[in-house]
Amino acid sequence: MAGKHETVLTEYLVSNQAVFYRLALSYLHDREDAMDAVQSAACKALEQAHQLREPGAVRTWFYRILVNECMDRLRARKRVVLIPPEALDAGSYEDPLPSDGSLARRVDALPPEIQTVIKLRFYEELSLAEIAEVTGWKLNTVKSRLYGGLKKLRVSMEGEER
Repeated sequence: MAGKHETVLTEYLVSNQAVFYRLALSYLHDREDAMDAVQSAACKALEQAHQLREPGAVRTWFYRILVNECMDRLRARKRVVLIPPEALDAGSYEDPLPSDGSLARRVDALPPEIQTVIKLRFYEELSLAEIAEVTGWKLNTVKSRLYGGLKKLRVSMEGEER
């Protein structure tokens, strides 16, 4: 059975590596650190492939590993280095940030739990149930963090327009 899980996982990792990089970059704001985080998360996932109970859940299972890896790296460095979007060279990867850099800075200024929900919902288009599975939080906690974060963003943006 582990062979089937490893095959599904390997195919998923290969076909979605740019998406994983984009998510890691949205957390870490450093190209090399983001690539390292994706590689480390992929290695951990392959080592733990036997723990994947349902091959259909590979998406949320791997996102949990990747988000945890990014959060561990942020905690290890104790600070976030902000890089303006124009400083990133155009490569084969998509830009993780919305075109309005001020919105991205506002999202990055939110508490980490709220950032996670907003990034997974809007950058990665995960459903609220998938976010709950990735983070290990209750669905109502995900909802309250999402709506609270969106309210903070709206208030922040309205304050600038005045």
